[in-house]
Amino acid sequence: MMGTERRRIGIVGAGWVSAYHLPAWMRQSERAEVVAIADPSPSAIEARLAAFDIARNYTSVQAMLDAEQLDAVDICAPREFHVELVRLAAAKGLNIICQKPLAPSYGEAVDLLASLSGRGRLMIHENWRFRAYYRRLKAWLDEGLAGEIRHVQFEFLSSGMIADSEGRRPALIRQPFFRTQERLLVMEVMIHHLDTLRYLLGEMEVVSARLERSNRDIVAEDVASVVLRRLSDGVLVTINANLAVHGAPPAPRDHLRIFGARGTLELNGNLLSAEGAQQRRESFDPDETYQGAYDATIAHFLDSLDGKVAMETSPGDNIKTLALVEDIYRLSRFDPGRNPL
Repeated sequence: MMGTERRRIGIVGAGWVSAYHLPAWMRQSERAEVVAIADPSPSAIEARLAAFDIARNYTSVQAMLDAEQLDAVDICAPREFHVELVRLAAAKGLNIICQKPLAPSYGEAVDLLASLSGRGRLMIHENWRFRAYYRRLKAWLDEGLAGEIRHVQFEFLSSGMIADSEGRRPALIRQPFFRTQERLLVMEVMIHHLDTLRYLLGEMEVVSARLERSNRDIVAEDVASVVLRRLSDGVLVTINANLAVHGAPPAPRDHLRIFGARGTLELNGNLLSAEGAQQRRESFDPDETYQGAYDATIAHFLDSLDGKVAMETSPGDNIKTLALVEDIYRLSRFDPGRNPL
């Protein structure tokens, strides 16, 4: 890139998540321009074209890659297509940012990375760690507000999988693809939390894991209890995630508590607090924080391409999160085909 020339971006996938990627790109209009979007669904493309100014659209990713002179692609397609799409873009020598997970399994991700060559760079779009309250929490940890960490607890609870009086489950109305995923809660949702905990606390290993399924409308797990151990000092990190909790809100929120010798740091939804040697309290706007994480992730991708920062969610880093996911499935022995209710 020379001077003020803007990078030419192609969007792959016009589904639900692209509605958050595109505003993030528009906020980077001084250094990047979305010139094309590809999706096999004309109606999905039409919805995006109605809201965003994109010059050209394609029903085939290969057609877009052949026709356009792109600098980078943003892969927003479902996880089962990630490996194929990354390979296509890498073969063109493009820079790539790909929605998590990089592949449906750890083994497939390892194979993909081993097969890639070329001049383009790859970043995994893992935006949870870029949420404003987690960036602030990281700063508090680095500042020493907690002191020596003794224990960490994380909860992610929702009633979204509990059927209403008409038999509808809110989580499945919001994200219908949950019904058929053979890896659900851990690969789709908890992967964010594992990555964020690695960002905050450092590398960990899985000590134990139990996964369960609460209903027959899904084939995979929606309940998880996991214990991790931090490699540097043995501190235990316990995670309880459950999408079928009576009394919990339909939309889950993060509840993280870090218990330290000098203080307790707590994130409860959008409220971050510190108790102990120092007392602090800060609240975050939920909508701004949600979109802001996409904004920050896209900005980080461009900053890393410009050499301004080291790429946080590089393949070498993200593969460690995928290894934790794989260990949870392995240790839990959960098999969607052999876990009838």
